[in-house]
Amino acid sequence: MPSSTSAKVDQQPPPPSSGSGLDRFFKISERGSNIPREIRGGLATFFAMAYIVVLNPIILGAGVDKYEQHLDTGQLITATALMAGLTTVLMGVIGNVPIALAAGLGINAVVSLQLAPEMSWPDAMGMVVLAGLVLMILVASGLRQRVLDAIPNGLRRAIAIGIGLFITLIGLVDSGFVTRNPDKAETTVPLGLGIGGRLEGWPVLIFVLGLVLTFILVIRKTKGAILISIAVMAVVAVVINAIADIDPMEWGLTVPEVPDQVVGAPDFGLIGEVSLFGGFEEVGLLTGCLFVFTVLLSGFFDAMGTIIGVGEEARLTDENGQMPGMGRILMVDGAAVAAGGYGSASATTCFVESTAGVGEGARTGLANLVTGGLFLLALVFTPLALVVPSQAATPALVVVGFLIMSSNIRQIEWDDPTVAAPAFLTMISMPFTYSITNGIGVGVLSFILLRTATGRFRTIPWLLNVVGVCFLVYFLLGPIEQILGVS
Repeated sequence: MPSSTSAKVDQQPPPPSSGSGLDRFFKISERGSNIPREIRGGLATFFAMAYIVVLNPIILGAGVDKYEQHLDTGQLITATALMAGLTTVLMGVIGNVPIALAAGLGINAVVSLQLAPEMSWPDAMGMVVLAGLVLMILVASGLRQRVLDAIPNGLRRAIAIGIGLFITLIGLVDSGFVTRNPDKAETTVPLGLGIGGRLEGWPVLIFVLGLVLTFILVIRKTKGAILISIAVMAVVAVVINAIADIDPMEWGLTVPEVPDQVVGAPDFGLIGEVSLFGGFEEVGLLTGCLFVFTVLLSGFFDAMGTIIGVGEEARLTDENGQMPGMGRILMVDGAAVAAGGYGSASATTCFVESTAGVGEGARTGLANLVTGGLFLLALVFTPLALVVPSQAATPALVVVGFLIMSSNIRQIEWDDPTVAAPAFLTMISMPFTYSITNGIGVGVLSFILLRTATGRFRTIPWLLNVVGVCFLVYFLLGPIEQILGVS
């Protein structure tokens, strides 16, 4: 236990920053920080979230578009690192908060597994760009806050948990820990453990060991826990692959082999490969609008919650919970979603791992310049990222799913059935139907139905009823098309 003297010293503000220009621009001294603290915070945030450079290409690369096209892994790594770097720097300069951004987990699953199979990759990315533009319009008009207020807190938490469960299922499947039972097995059980109910092969062992290691590091609150686990298991995978007789097909998309070179030129081939309105030609106006709405909603609440949460932890909020410059921060977030689509990296959004930097003392956007700069530096180390197999990276998906659930489950009003039941249906519908859109729709509609059935219709915000009508049309789209004679 520290002495009273040391406690008083700890409470004293740090000495003024030496760089007066930086100090005035970022308000470093005003916020009780200094340049060394901001640098340490920026480093901590990068190491806490750098895993996204590996995971995002795995999730997006696992999807196939309508024309059976896969995205190139090397190009995805470049796009992910580039968009993370640029948007993080933009948030630092314009928003002046230590909140880093990168391709959002959950949103990338929507793009890869829901949008892309119905259209081409450029069409899917165009939907992401449109969602970002809508977000910016909502911010400019002030509607974003009102839409946020319309969704009950319990349902918001359930949406986040459902996405976490969905991410977990993706991690289990991509690692080979869970596999789809073939139709010829004539069983009613759609999924099974490993191959034929057994875990076989070195790659699956890498996943299991990585999952154990990641949980241990996270529980011990090790900074950079996820990145450390990925790096360690990637090295183990390279060694095992070199000494054991393993069929390359067992590893999946990425075989852990030592690259011929560590530094390589980034491949910008996917940047700008966007068709803004092509998706509507593929799926129709109504379905296209709902796809845009799904991307919009998937990243909407997590970003808002992350901004407020990080702001409070960094002591940037006032007594009313308001944070200075919120309009600029939300505008950058919307622009980042659009930028992520333009760069084919999926929607870029705020990362809660930014709290790692805040824990190191970051209070201003200067920390973001450090984090963003490191992401941009990672562009030339693409060959290293290509060494990491999915079995070394997917444990992070399972752990992230756990973290999302643990941070949200207690916030649901379980004693109110009109909230608890829709929350439950939302959570289970996402992984069980393999669709985030379905989960959100089921949750919203069941909430409206139960509130109406219990005589509490007037407690439903009118904007939520509008959303409910959109989802009702979405679920009844087949019969509606038949009635209207539309193919």
